[in-house]
Amino acid sequence: MTATRAMLLVVFALAQVACTRLSTKDQARVDTLVAAARSTENTCGRADACARPSPLLALGLRAGGEAQATADAPPAPDIASSAMPSTEPSRPQHYALILDYGQDALLARLDLIRGATRSIDVQTYIFDEDDAGHLVLDELLAAAHRGVKVRLLVDQLAALRRVDTLAALAGAHANFEMRLYNPVLGRARISYPMYALASACCWRKLNQRMHNKLMVVDGQVAITGGRNYQNDYYDWDTSYNFRDRDILVAGPAIAEIAANFDAFWDAPLSRPLTRLLDVGRLVLRDGVPAVQHPEPEQPRRIELIGRDADDAALVRTRLVDAAIPVRSLRYIGDAPGKHAGSVPTTETPSQLLRELIDSAEDRVLLQTPYLVLSKPAQRLFSDLQQRESPPRVVVSTNSLAATDAFIPYALSYKYKRRYLRDFKFEIYEFKPFPQDAPIDVEATGTVGVEWHADGTAVVLGSGASGSGASRSGPSRGGSLGAGAEGSRSPDRPIPLAREYSALRYSKRGANEPVPLQRGGVRFGLHAKSMVIDERVAVIGTHNFDPRGENYNTESVVVIDDPTFARVLAASIERDTLPANAWMIARRDKPPVFSGLEYSLAKVSELLPLFDFWPVRYATSYEFTPGPDCPQPISPRDPHFRRCYTPVGDFPEVAPVIRPLTRIFTAFGAGLAPIL
Repeated sequence: MTATRAMLLVVFALAQVACTRLSTKDQARVDTLVAAARSTENTCGRADACARPSPLLALGLRAGGEAQATADAPPAPDIASSAMPSTEPSRPQHYALILDYGQDALLARLDLIRGATRSIDVQTYIFDEDDAGHLVLDELLAAAHRGVKVRLLVDQLAALRRVDTLAALAGAHANFEMRLYNPVLGRARISYPMYALASACCWRKLNQRMHNKLMVVDGQVAITGGRNYQNDYYDWDTSYNFRDRDILVAGPAIAEIAANFDAFWDAPLSRPLTRLLDVGRLVLRDGVPAVQHPEPEQPRRIELIGRDADDAALVRTRLVDAAIPVRSLRYIGDAPGKHAGSVPTTETPSQLLRELIDSAEDRVLLQTPYLVLSKPAQRLFSDLQQRESPPRVVVSTNSLAATDAFIPYALSYKYKRRYLRDFKFEIYEFKPFPQDAPIDVEATGTVGVEWHADGTAVVLGSGASGSGASRSGPSRGGSLGAGAEGSRSPDRPIPLAREYSALRYSKRGANEPVPLQRGGVRFGLHAKSMVIDERVAVIGTHNFDPRGENYNTESVVVIDDPTFARVLAASIERDTLPANAWMIARRDKPPVFSGLEYSLAKVSELLPLFDFWPVRYATSYEFTPGPDCPQPISPRDPHFRRCYTPVGDFPEVAPVIRPLTRIFTAFGAGLAPIL
């Protein structure tokens, strides 16, 4: 009887998988119902869609004017035939702005949305139904109501929580259109059994995700980078937030960016909401629901950042004034054809990143949240070391205590010897409670901070909120991990998704940061950036990992400009300071048999399974300043151990999680291609 019941369940599940579309008749009914529900109201009626003047969009107009002036200028002389080359710098045609602070990144998006007069295109991997997600969604709908064409494209695995919300958006307004990319089993949301069945039948398709993040407004200005639409990308989560990075660009390259968005929007894998089985069934059963506007978790911060977005002087001071004119800017994005197995006709982000690293002469400065390298990347870094004068390779990444992806860290831990000894990496691992990072602790709402005239701060307690006007710094980091409990309440949902979709339906622990020895709101790296020789800067969505090469679609902005490259390098280097990161270096050699121990550890590392050698090559070190150690030094410096103290392989991590990390290190090598 048990076997029969199991067989019936399998047959039922397979039938559910097979049914991925509505009948032609039902689909026509859905289309009719949704079309009737869509509002055509225009609350403005003016040609400019009643847009509020946007300082950031004005930056786009400025870049366009300078580009036109350059095009209208007389041809430059042939320098090759000149006796003396011209020393006049070429006129910049682009502007670029690094968005390090989460509150600045959200402020920039609100300024652009409220200033839009014609169109807003948004492409993202995650769009959650929390304060940040609802705020942006409400702003997009408001823009649609005043006459702006809005297109929202989200990867299916992390596109809002509720089918009701998607059904409501399908009929929200004639100017608002939303599509989901690569909907597994033709649905907006899938259950665990459906996910398991899809894994069994369609593993590669299931893992082919749209990892791009993009906002293009009026064809003038774009934002791309690491941030999705979820509280923890904007310093609004009460337990865990990302230290991330976006870039805002203005200039001629916007045309390429907009064309890449159009390619994804028009791709067969991008399905309108009305073409999704569960959305259609809900509409047939209940009609088109009204768009809900739930009460924010912290209304005050919504009010404050909305007020800031209407303050043009503040936007200019915090954002526009920091924009940098740059000489050369390129946008390189995967095409949706990457998922169809077609041969790319243009350069891909993965190819470009390898070429840039291969071109390095002095230094590669790399920042990635997940230090798991593909085989081609490992060969590349190995080849660099064969040169007579190889470049330095400095890596900023997450510690186990800071990461949101426990399994990828365990794989990275397995290969520390290779990274340090063979590839000569200088690795800095981000701390969960950084003391001098571009984050806003007050914005999380977990602590209040009272500032004194001398720059000192006092933690007042829980419940404060802020718009981001304040900034963290050495005197402000004291609140991090200092007893303000940041654990998630039982009735509060976990974040909709993390970056690793392969782990989406695994146990809760695989999708959340690991337990630590102390409480407090903590942070983890999510920025994906690179600087080559203080000249070429890269900011994008690519994690420099196998998933980005083989499965996800990605995009990067590449800027060839020394001034901008130095600014980005300073931003990354700040994350490697002792206040924010531990240094990874070789542990002390044992007094006897050190060569034998090294050889056995190396053999164990090469094993795809049963890598149980107890003593690893490297460990974490904390800088200990003193009279003989006024500033941090390289792990290759002969005085390194005088200035650094070993703090263990997994500092700050609760003891219970350490054995589990070693188990995944021992048995997880087979997961590397999808991590």
